[in-house]
Amino acid sequence: MKNKPNKYRFLFAGGGTGGHLFPAVAVAEKIKALKPEAEILFVGTKSKIEGTVVPKLGYKFKTIWIKGFARKFDIQNILFPLKVIVSFLQSLFINASFKPRVAIGSGGYVSGPAIWGASVLGAKVILLEQNSYPGITTRLLEKKAEQVHISFEDTKKYLKDSSKIFLTGNPVRESLKLVDKSEALKKFNFSPDKKTLLILGGSLGAASINSAVAANIKLFIENDIQVIWQTGKNYFENYKDLKDPLVWINPFIDEMSSAFSAADLLISRAGATTIAEVTTLGIPTVFVPSPNVAANHQYYNAKSLSDQDAAILLADNQVKNELGKIVLDTISDKNKLDLLLQNVKKAGKPDAALKIAQSAIKLAETL
Repeated sequence: MKNKPNKYRFLFAGGGTGGHLFPAVAVAEKIKALKPEAEILFVGTKSKIEGTVVPKLGYKFKTIWIKGFARKFDIQNILFPLKVIVSFLQSLFINASFKPRVAIGSGGYVSGPAIWGASVLGAKVILLEQNSYPGITTRLLEKKAEQVHISFEDTKKYLKDSSKIFLTGNPVRESLKLVDKSEALKKFNFSPDKKTLLILGGSLGAASINSAVAANIKLFIENDIQVIWQTGKNYFENYKDLKDPLVWINPFIDEMSSAFSAADLLISRAGATTIAEVTTLGIPTVFVPSPNVAANHQYYNAKSLSDQDAAILLADNQVKNELGKIVLDTISDKNKLDLLLQNVKKAGKPDAALKIAQSAIKLAETL
């Protein structure tokens, strides 16, 4: 007699960047916490972040041969039609073998073929859209989805079927949480009696933010502001000599919980993952959206919060001239910091991962 197949089988597809991958990981972790017997498979590409991170986390991982279409001329674009066809065939084979009950797409070009394949073979589809302006994968797959979980109210106007849209928020992994501020400051050899500014530009770094911080670093030191500065690996060598008793500078920050807990004010790009983290934790933030992203989505992410007085929006082309003044005006104004903190926490959805995991389990049980 054959064993009855496990009905809790979930396929996750998304990646290319941490912003697309980590929300999926957060939901997968919640599903495993709620249903330890669940079988989980991630589909991604070997060469991007998911190819490294997912196997280390212990999840089954299958790869497909796909790459996004380059917006600028790239010889690799010649292979794009072939990669699309191959990736769709690979996705059908993976789904036929794994037989997911529910497929969860978290964005990025890799999720398109994998989620389409799952849908063709009868799986229920959940889409996670992290950005204010939905990506092309979400817009193309919306018809196939049972549910589309969004992070911004503004996103609704870009999608067609309001009955399947849920303003759930962007899932954040449980490992990220605030700790005691004094203890966090000790990690950077900083004092609890001074204000602390945290600078993030992503793992590679942000040229304009780094340049603006360097131009204003003496101003910050003169005003007794402690600076935790993540330059990104591409820029550390350029700025490492600016280290000071009041300036902790590194290419990466391993202990992000400590960094967030130490900060009175954050300067950051406006990627969806950062938005989710600061709204969940409640971090007063000056967002400097990257101009080099699809559909200018970082601007819309940040504007959605700034319109609620939940963050400060600073244009990339103004950051060098305006950053110093904005930091001094904000970090020294307790009322302004308190207002930002209060409003940014209102925008947070700390239960997003749990709600999406519960929805996925319910769909698996109804098939």
